[in-house]
Amino acid sequence: MNEKTDAGALPPGTPMDIRLGLTKAEDVAFPLRWGILGAGEISRQWVHAVQGYASATVSAVAARSKERASEFAARHGIDSVYSDYASMVKSSEVDIIYVGTIPAFHKEHALLAIEAGKHVLCEKPFSANGTDAREMYAAAEKNKVMVQHGLWTRFFPAMEHARLAIESGMIGEVMMVQADFDPIYTIQAAVMAFGTDLMPRSITATNRHGILEYDDDRSAVLSFPPFMSEFPEVTEIIGTKGRITLEQPAHSPTTITVRVPGKVPSRYMDANTPAPAQRFEYPIPESVKIPDGYPNQEGFIYQAEAVHRCLAAGLTECPQFDSEESLYVIDLLAEFQRLREKIKD
Repeated sequence: MNEKTDAGALPPGTPMDIRLGLTKAEDVAFPLRWGILGAGEISRQWVHAVQGYASATVSAVAARSKERASEFAARHGIDSVYSDYASMVKSSEVDIIYVGTIPAFHKEHALLAIEAGKHVLCEKPFSANGTDAREMYAAAEKNKVMVQHGLWTRFFPAMEHARLAIESGMIGEVMMVQADFDPIYTIQAAVMAFGTDLMPRSITATNRHGILEYDDDRSAVLSFPPFMSEFPEVTEIIGTKGRITLEQPAHSPTTITVRVPGKVPSRYMDANTPAPAQRFEYPIPESVKIPDGYPNQEGFIYQAEAVHRCLAAGLTECPQFDSEESLYVIDLLAEFQRLREKIKD
């Protein structure tokens, strides 16, 4: 492990693995040959992202049929094609597997690759439940390989900046998180803000809303608006000294606004004067292009770079979203789902 780096000397959007001294910036040049499991839309976008990254080679693809894999390979300039997932994960041409198949098969396909001695980046949802996730992590530990939960949100520089601001005490003690979008994205925002040591004392969930209540009057207020609506998709992290806003789209943010007034609450304590706002922009590198991609999907590149750096340093997980946080989020998500299903019954 490398010596720890002085975080104060680094830009606030510096990747966590570099900031903690776990990797070096130059580790990004570590070469990896990627094999792709699944030829669907998310795999297409992942391949476009990593092909804009010089140290990554997409060397193989496997799909349910040879025709489907061949078509995908032809479109993306991939040399090797497989219709048999087991053969692909055993290939000597592949160092790491991207699991982009449908969610029902994530555990099966991740374990297939792990048992073949390959590193794995598994697209979300990582697993159906905490039991499956623990089995996947245990298998990876046994085989001394990485199985990384692909929650790409955590790797955006704006998100790295937010986490550093929270950890440094810039906004004081976090008291509330407000977030809207899909449950996994909003729940992970609450966990990032409050950490895994602070356990909710109560969880409330309906079809469109969720509340996590903690001791000391802290809470996370989450909403899951209908996708076909003009929802704001902003995450607010509210502290005793200030506030962080991850601007739209908060699940893949390129802008963060930090407000730290002299007096809190600023408008009530300072003659209705709004808190001073510092806005930080983190544009995605222009080298990454995804035709018809989802919002800021080019940000996949940040996750890919972190995986390359961490494997170069001999790490089997990325600190941006390690197994502890992954399991915490998966367990919370499962509880939310249980409560929502109970309402339907």
